[in-house]
Amino acid sequence: MSAYILTLSCPDRRGIVHAVSGFLMERGGNIEEAAQYNDHGTGLFFMRVRFACEGVPEAELRSQLATLADGFGMAWKLHHAQQPMKTVLLVSKEGHCLNDLLFRWKSGLLPVDIRAIISNHRDFYQLAASYNVPFHHIPVTAATKAQAEAKQLEIIEAEGAELVVLARYMQILSNEMCGRLAGRAINIHHSFLPSFKGAKPYYQAHDRGVKLIGATAHYVTADLDEGPIIEQDVARADHTDTVEDLTARGRDTESQVLARAVKWHSEHRVLLSGHRTVIFR
Repeated sequence: MSAYILTLSCPDRRGIVHAVSGFLMERGGNIEEAAQYNDHGTGLFFMRVRFACEGVPEAELRSQLATLADGFGMAWKLHHAQQPMKTVLLVSKEGHCLNDLLFRWKSGLLPVDIRAIISNHRDFYQLAASYNVPFHHIPVTAATKAQAEAKQLEIIEAEGAELVVLARYMQILSNEMCGRLAGRAINIHHSFLPSFKGAKPYYQAHDRGVKLIGATAHYVTADLDEGPIIEQDVARADHTDTVEDLTARGRDTESQVLARAVKWHSEHRVLLSGHRTVIFR
């Protein structure tokens, strides 16, 4: 049997769950997992269904789903449940998130297929080689930014990447690049956004004497560090902590937050709702 994940959103009304479950039952589908959310603030309905189906060709299933969706004004996507998501990682000179994602991937903890690593530094080419992942060194300067991003996009598209992860890639993407990667690029910011945006957030946090530090995984948009938030977490801090203490403690939080965001995205558990997200964990 073929396993699929159906995600959808539409204006809320009676009968949506009945229509979807009935549609699947009529085609011999077996629902293995289902979750829904009615957003009373926006009047929208969100749903994620994992199901197994036998005997219905995928093209026919998609065509019939399109007919169902038209009747409810649905935005929908159908994914193969057991197909790992093709992913490209971007990194600069901080490798803790990169190392963590590679380890989780090879340990079978993330349903991704890491196709390439792109970096503006050479620091992690040996790490990439140890996991047998192609490493692309693309230096970036103010004068070469456009050409560098063109090369990055060429690699991303050549690998068929459905997900791009900025695993501490310390470059601001152009508006054009953000547009090309809309909804499929995740960034980890070493701060509990919206506090301490931009560069050196741990220095900013230390200067303010914070009692909590954190990390935020969010989708990349043209608005710096303001994309829809997927996951956040915090760690305690006190007056005895140095900037180095905060930075070291924050690395663990960053790695865990990013890994959870990547996992949820690659399992098609994250649905966008304007500048917010709906996450079926």
